[in-house]
Amino acid sequence: MAVWCLWSLLLWEALLPFVVTGAQVQGQVGGSALLVAERPPGFQIREAIWRSLWPSEELLATFFRGSLETLYHSRFLGRAQLHGNLSLELRPLESGDSGNFSVLLVDKEGRAWTQTLQLKVYDAVPRPEVQVFIAVSGDAQPPKTCQVFLSCWAPNISDITYSWRREGTIDLDIKPGGLFMDGHVLSVSLGPGDKGVAYSCIVSNPVSWDLATVTPWESCHRQAAPGMASYKDVLLVVVPVLLFLILAGLSAWHWGPCSGKKKKDVCADEVAPETENPLVQGLP
Repeated sequence: MAVWCLWSLLLWEALLPFVVTGAQVQGQVGGSALLVAERPPGFQIREAIWRSLWPSEELLATFFRGSLETLYHSRFLGRAQLHGNLSLELRPLESGDSGNFSVLLVDKEGRAWTQTLQLKVYDAVPRPEVQVFIAVSGDAQPPKTCQVFLSCWAPNISDITYSWRREGTIDLDIKPGGLFMDGHVLSVSLGPGDKGVAYSCIVSNPVSWDLATVTPWESCHRQAAPGMASYKDVLLVVVPVLLFLILAGLSAWHWGPCSGKKKKDVCADEVAPETENPLVQGLP
């Protein structure tokens, strides 16, 4: 009897559809999502069917003759709860739960009402990592101005946006002119008056956010302190050493034991007896 009622409801959905679409629900991995079954005014529900439409079509929950049922074999088995108002709650959410869902409602007069919803599940945003890169001249004295590049990165996650703010000021927004790589990199010019200024990188998605804060002037001061080498100083030492090693290797190959005319004759003399011996031994 229950199977016949189920097929009857699906047939009503096909023949007498009144469909409401476009509702979107967002959730976070490990959290919950509530899919609300909306109904028109005066619509007295007699039966209801919740289904997953995509990526696979599965029966999730039903309401027949005042009885709620969710024990259907689907990927949501044990994670679906049908409330008294016929809204469906899914928990805990997994990253593969994103997809389309539908609820078919039938009133006491036999009218069908179908609503489709889209569920999007996001990962929780991890704390980002910020690296400070300084452009310095290599002088030992602390610079009067310091050009700073702040690189922000959130590991192993997609669907996030990057934004920056300057802490401790009324205007917290960063002008787009100093942003590069879709907000991953921020370029700022600092002076001695910016010693205590901090910058925060904010990573976010529709359900979560996190941030990391740095004070870049401290890196400017360390970079110019005695005993600290700039990247230009490192290149001035490393590049000549590499060139010397390459030239030394080429010289050793060119002036090897069998290079040059005299050395070639010596090598030929050393090889010749070995190639002539078999012919001499073969004479009677």
